[in-house]
Amino acid sequence: MIVYRFDGTFDGMLTAVFDSFVRKECPDVLCLFSDALPLFYDVLHDVVTDESKSGRVWRKLCRMVSRGAQSALTRAFLTDRADFPLSAMRFVSRAVVSGESIEGDFSDQNVLVVLKECRRVTGEAHRLLQFVRFQKAVDGTYFSMIEPLFDVLPFAVTHFVDRFADQHFIIYDRARNYGYHYDGTDARRIVLESSGEHLRTGRLTEDMSDPQERLYQGLWKTYFNATAIMERANPKKQRQDMPVRYWKYLTEMQ
Repeated sequence: MIVYRFDGTFDGMLTAVFDSFVRKECPDVLCLFSDALPLFYDVLHDVVTDESKSGRVWRKLCRMVSRGAQSALTRAFLTDRADFPLSAMRFVSRAVVSGESIEGDFSDQNVLVVLKECRRVTGEAHRLLQFVRFQKAVDGTYFSMIEPLFDVLPFAVTHFVDRFADQHFIIYDRARNYGYHYDGTDARRIVLESSGEHLRTGRLTEDMSDPQERLYQGLWKTYFNATAIMERANPKKQRQDMPVRYWKYLTEMQ
């Protein structure tokens, strides 16, 4: 068994592809440095991420597959599947040596895995657009806490910048401990170091909220309840369309 270890980055995966060609071997496992190693293996190679190597592989890949396939691969790489980096590596390895694009070869299991995980990540990014709820702080900044399955906030933040171009806001990913602050001009990546209650609960405290924030939250809940048709209540469908993991940050579900 041949085991490769890498740092978990996309460049690291591309560097692993480069190393596999140089070493003339195909790894059976591609895992993180922090992962437990298999009980038995023949070769262990630690991949040192090298942007020059990854750049060469990426440029070759861009010549062999469409921009759609490139986007699908980079999006899919955000998945939570532990075995995905190996599938991505095999997809890239085959693509760069193939005489034609492999993206339409659905008999290739790795192609199918890339497409499937791309759909999952894209779906989560789309749900993020639906289930972000802002609270107005006393200084006029709008604050929202999220915990998506995948690291999709960079995909979504441009939507909110376009939608709320004249407002200052913070969208914070609690699971990954970073967020974006938009100041009316630029969206900057930030890390909040405070351990206040608002970071634990995702709800601004009374002294941090705009004086009318509680009023607007109450109006939103009233609207939500008034538009609901109790005779057509379908909790199973509701959980399917509005995953329970989002509920703790939704004003109408408090």
